[in-house]
Amino acid sequence: MNSLKLLIEETPTGIVRIDLDGFLDAHNFEKLEAVFEKHFAEGHYRFIVDVSRLTYVSSSGAGVFVGAASACQDHNGNIVLVRPTPEVQEIFELLGVYQIFPVVKEREQALAQF
Repeated sequence: MNSLKLLIEETPTGIVRIDLDGFLDAHNFEKLEAVFEKHFAEGHYRFIVDVSRLTYVSSSGAGVFVGAASACQDHNGNIVLVRPTPEVQEIFELLGVYQIFPVVKEREQALAQF
């Protein structure tokens, strides 16, 4: 089974940074969903998600981003994706995810979105 590793860091300005590594699919999307839900409960709605080491995302994994982005935007926040791999970029483009939130090449650009 493919695994998903998450590294989570909260910045002093209240932005939550999440680094994803591995596969995000139907077997483990709940891990990422739980991270978003935990931070929503704490009042955090601004996320920078580095997907540069995410090698695969399924439609259920992408659905986590779509649902979380909706909750973020309802609270004047958002999710900014950083450096998607070509494989992940292709899946996100096919699913229309890029129309929902910004995608940037560097973390500094992500911070500027807020």
